[in-house]
Amino acid sequence: MIQIDNLAFSYGAAPVLKNITMKLEEGRIYGLLGENGVGKTTLLTLLAGLKRPNSGIIQVDGQTPFRREPSLLSLQYYLPDEVAPVPMKAEAFARATGVFWPRFSMDDFLSLMKELETDSTKRMDAMSAGQLKKTYISFALACHPKYLYLDEPTNGLDIPSKSQFRAALMRYTSEDAVVVVSTHQVRDLENVIDPIVILDKQDVLLNASLEEVSSKLFFDYGQELHPDALYCEQLPGGFIQVCPNTTGADSKVNIEALFNAVHRNKEIVKSLFKA
Repeated sequence: MIQIDNLAFSYGAAPVLKNITMKLEEGRIYGLLGENGVGKTTLLTLLAGLKRPNSGIIQVDGQTPFRREPSLLSLQYYLPDEVAPVPMKAEAFARATGVFWPRFSMDDFLSLMKELETDSTKRMDAMSAGQLKKTYISFALACHPKYLYLDEPTNGLDIPSKSQFRAALMRYTSEDAVVVVSTHQVRDLENVIDPIVILDKQDVLLNASLEEVSSKLFFDYGQELHPDALYCEQLPGGFIQVCPNTTGADSKVNIEALFNAVHRNKEIVKSLFKA
């Protein structure tokens, strides 16, 4: 489990995260959403121990990530948005590097490369951007980390590869894992991420499961406009509207509409989910 209490971080005099408090539980794939510059990548690097908080606490299984203890490093993997074109064949890279993760499986790496239609015998510095990204995704999943941090993993992937990635993420993630996926491409991962974390500038606007979201907000896909809608967008043949769920009715959560509703009604939404 990950526990974050009153976390703050700044670049020089420019604060990025301030008083961030939340819990990330095992067995979940969290979608980390937010506008540019709100600190999504910064939060991932703090979780991975690549940066030290200015104040506050991050505890991962009771350990402090920035101490870089091997016992914790062997349980986590951070995949940044931009990955390095290593001058090695992918298979050789995996064999040489996988030894640092005790649950790494070479068989799973080769299977993932095949499923993602990428050549494991090809040099990584000769791959296209999409092939290189899929190679690193394959390696990250084959490490079977308990804590997996993915920053914009679908950037650079074509449409078939995005589908393959979703299937691989679900298949190769262990039941005790905590996966945090930072993304702007909400539709790429809409059927995978749950719960949803929405960051604002120096604040957490939402940290809730889709079930919790559905119990507090109603997503209407009809033709009649609702005066109490927190967000409304016209679609072919009607509208999608997000309203307070005052009747307990079930509805299918649209994460993109949820994100827009939260950002346009920050205090209302925060009060709804604190109630």
